[in-house]
Amino acid sequence: MKSTQEEESGASLNPYSGKWGKAEALHLLRRATIGPNTESMNTVISKGLRRSLDLLFEEQPDVPQPINYIFENDPHVPLGSSWVNAPYNDTQDSINYRTSSLRAWNAEVLLTEGISIREKITLFWHNHFPIDLGTVSDPKYMYDYIRLLRNNGLKNFKNLVYLITTNPAMLRYLNGNQNSKGSPNENFARELLELFTIGKGAIAGPGDYTTYTEVDIKEMAKCLTGWTDQGYYSRTATVIQSSFNVNRHDSTTKQLSHRFNSIKIINENENEYKTLINIIFTKPEVAKFICRKLYRYFVYYKISADVEMNIIQPLSELFIAEKFEIKPVLRTLLNSEHFFDLANRGNMIKNPIDFSIGLLKQTQFILPTDNNKRALSLQSIIRNIGGQQMEYFYPPDVSGWKAYYQEPSFYRIWINATTLNARMNYTNSLAGSGLTYNTIKYQIDVLALIGSMKKVKDPNLLIKELGEFLFPFGLTQNQINDLKTLILPGAPDYEWEEQYEAYLKNPTNVPIKAALETKVRNLIKAMLTMPENYLS
Repeated sequence: MKSTQEEESGASLNPYSGKWGKAEALHLLRRATIGPNTESMNTVISKGLRRSLDLLFEEQPDVPQPINYIFENDPHVPLGSSWVNAPYNDTQDSINYRTSSLRAWNAEVLLTEGISIREKITLFWHNHFPIDLGTVSDPKYMYDYIRLLRNNGLKNFKNLVYLITTNPAMLRYLNGNQNSKGSPNENFARELLELFTIGKGAIAGPGDYTTYTEVDIKEMAKCLTGWTDQGYYSRTATVIQSSFNVNRHDSTTKQLSHRFNSIKIINENENEYKTLINIIFTKPEVAKFICRKLYRYFVYYKISADVEMNIIQPLSELFIAEKFEIKPVLRTLLNSEHFFDLANRGNMIKNPIDFSIGLLKQTQFILPTDNNKRALSLQSIIRNIGGQQMEYFYPPDVSGWKAYYQEPSFYRIWINATTLNARMNYTNSLAGSGLTYNTIKYQIDVLALIGSMKKVKDPNLLIKELGEFLFPFGLTQNQINDLKTLILPGAPDYEWEEQYEAYLKNPTNVPIKAALETKVRNLIKAMLTMPENYLS
């Protein structure tokens, strides 16, 4: 496995104008999407960087709503219909199936994303503004929350903070719905500062974190009083929404600390939270805090003094100049010399979602069309990702997944004895005898995979091409030679072409197909267990 970013990369936001080919296209797709397939790779190669970025950042239509895949006893939702606006009935089953449906639906959205950055940035915001389905419990609330992130993830960050502050699921998750003038709750105010906007600086004194103080948390919590949610577990057709109760709001004047210039906030009732957020956003550290998080998510966890000065600082200045629009900042980063520097390729361990969903995309996995089989396949995928210690809708806590903030390990947190075994079992099963869940079995169509390569009949070129597609740095000649023994054990190279030609002439001949498929499965299984497959 090649190590890259122990050598310092050049830190420049100048537009990349170097070589454009397979390696560059795949690097962009690995980082900006949940994973490439051969079709998206070829499209991005042909379009070049600028037009590929246009595609990635193109506004997408709203995702179709999740449906009732399999539950036959919901009087409000027939099979195949959406449940997102339907009331619950009196049984726990109507909640449970919607929870399973939400998770399956979301996995399908990731699997079928196309050439778009939307799902990658949605996962970024899910980690940044984490809400746990196990805590909130209501799948309708979680659908509303993830739809908010999905539809606003590339728009204005300040507006996104407005929206998440009064989002019903967030009000539930961080107890904002319990925050009243008679009983203030500081949970959301604390995380608004520490995790969502400005970040916690060095301790400068008792209760003083350089960027804000404990006084600010208390006063800001007062500004946020009065908000409640509506529609929780509703058995009527109640719209899920937040509402403001003036009688629960603290109408006193709030005074912030010297970290916010001792500013006073006069009562503005339901508009006060926006005034508060506007004050927070006057601080340049907000832009720096978010740009650092974007950098760690899309480029690398290590932020050197050079990167801070030449990448983070100009990006944060651009962020402020663009009035906190996300798209210009992220596009500038992904268009930069620094992003395409060789030192920034293959330096990131894939998270379990990228690893698992990305592999299915790479190997051209096709979901069943039958709703029942479709749901079971998706549930199996979800279960396997969970075994690798990352579950969409179930972040570990309000800080998100540790791999994006826990020093000094960062991405290496994804790999431990348990998760390594889970990853290997996943790839071995997919490339081997298949994964079975309930009555559904699925596996990689290895013959379709090699058929999508351009140099199939030459064993050396085929393995080389597979390595270039699957791994950030391809394979060495020694690795190619070792892998070739799995499809040509001691035989001359020309025998591979003969075997493949025999299959092409008789694709329905069971013995011929089985003999070829067994060899290819051994090859793909070996490649997917290589350390290189864990890198992006």
